[in-house]
Amino acid sequence: MDWSDMRVFLAVARTGSLGAAAKLLGVSHPTVGRRLQVLEQSSGQPIFLRTAQGLVLTDSGEKVLSLAQDMEQSALAIERRLAGESAQPEGVLRISCADWFACYVLAPVLREVVQRYPLIVPEVIAGHRLFDLARRDADIAFRIVPFTEPDIVHRKLTTLSYGLYAAVDAPEPKPEGEGLGLITMSVAQSHYPDVHWLQQRYPLARTVFTSSSRTVQAQMCAQGQGVAVLPRALGDRSAALRLIDPHAPPPGRDIWMGYHQDMRQMDSLRALADLAASMIGS
Repeated sequence: MDWSDMRVFLAVARTGSLGAAAKLLGVSHPTVGRRLQVLEQSSGQPIFLRTAQGLVLTDSGEKVLSLAQDMEQSALAIERRLAGESAQPEGVLRISCADWFACYVLAPVLREVVQRYPLIVPEVIAGHRLFDLARRDADIAFRIVPFTEPDIVHRKLTTLSYGLYAAVDAPEPKPEGEGLGLITMSVAQSHYPDVHWLQQRYPLARTVFTSSSRTVQAQMCAQGQGVAVLPRALGDRSAALRLIDPHAPPPGRDIWMGYHQDMRQMDSLRALADLAASMIGS
């Protein structure tokens, strides 16, 4: 079987529709339909059932699925190994991290990388999504969640301090937070330690704004909408914010750096990882 046909098969199996598979693969809807038709004709039996809920694997399709996944892992391993054996520190280096981390912590490292290795093009994919490093959704990731995936080389880079902030002209919050607005992480991140810390500190306050972006939280805090827990690396840089009670700070967070073991020989990745360890690491 052609690997390109298996890529189409896997995309349809994972998304349940030709349109979604086409979007995932970056090809046209008719192209996916044609490739799937050829695949089913060559196998001599239907691989998907057409239902009202979308395309569902048949028994034959289920048998093909595990073999296709093995083929995908082999293809991805070859791709990672070839990328990891690049002779020159050059090309696009995909970096996954939060937006505030890229702006206020990683930026000096990226500047140093570009100055030392002008052929490297860092590409920051900002957000909280945990990218699959085995699939090369990103080459290297910096995050507050420890890595548990297999074959990932990882280390705790540092522990960052957090602080409680308000707008510079905002009144001092009342001890129990009566009438105070809280600016917190979104519902998906509501389990974060700083969210519980903030709610326990001000039990009479109410949440007035949430965002998965610390940068957006900082902006709303600066507008006087309430108090927010922010990384000190971000909050201390804003002249529109003031730190509240620095002697009783919220819990800090560990920063983890990780990449797939097959990428260890990738010169551009090693350059960034080494500089990050020396400039940020503690």
